[in-house]
This record gives sequence, C-alpha cells and structure tokens, in this order.
Amino acid sequence: MPSPETLERFIARVEENAHAEAVEEFYAENSSMRENLGEPRVGRALHVANERKVLARARSVQSQCVRPVFVNGDHVVVRWIFRFEWLDGTVTRMEELAWQRWEGERIAEEQFFYDPAQRVPRMP
Repeated sequence: MPSPETLERFIARVEENAHAEAVEEFYAENSSMRENLGEPRVGRALHVANERKVLARARSVQSQCVRPVFVNGDHVVVRWIFRFEWLDGTVTRMEELAWQRWEGERIAEEQFFYDPAQRVPRMP
C-alpha cells in the first residue's frame, strides 16, 4: 500500500508533466499497464519508452488530477484530465480513470478506462 506521501508525490510528478520520470520513479520493474481492455504492456522500460514516444509528438501537455483520489489498501483510483497540444496544432482532451494496484511504494499494475473517441485529435 502506498503511503499518502508517496501517492501525493506521484500525482505531483504527473501534474508537472514529468510522465516518463513518474514511471521511472513509481512503477515496479515488471509492472503492467493497459488501455481499457487492450493487451497489457509489461515492463517499466517499455512504459517509459511509450511515454517518451507520445510526448515527442506533443507541443505541450496539461495534466490534472481530479480529486478525491480513492484508496483501498493496495488499490488506488485516480481521475485524470489531460490536454495534449500536438505538433500539428490539433488538440486532444482526455478524461480517464486509472485503476492501480500497488505493491508497497510502487505501482505493479495499472489499467486506464476512457472513451476511445476522445483520442481523436481536433482543431482548437
């Protein structure tokens, strides 16, 4: 179970848009991550590479945790709103729930739940 301080540090890193760094700092080496019901990606290094790939396509990102954060033992649910401004000038606004299973102070498993229609970039 994450300590309240660890959870707050994790949220702060994401809100600072240090997404890849947050993965390096807070995810277990063999953690799994999946989008909705897609196949899980396994391994922290793969998660970091994926974050960097997405961020390389963005001119800017805004990340906001919508509170409250729900904690029940090793399970945490965070509601996020992200706004991506892409290099081509389009914008994507996504709202999602992230369900996490922590092992101590590290995220071992995470699944994102969101409407895939949000992923379509739009002109501002």
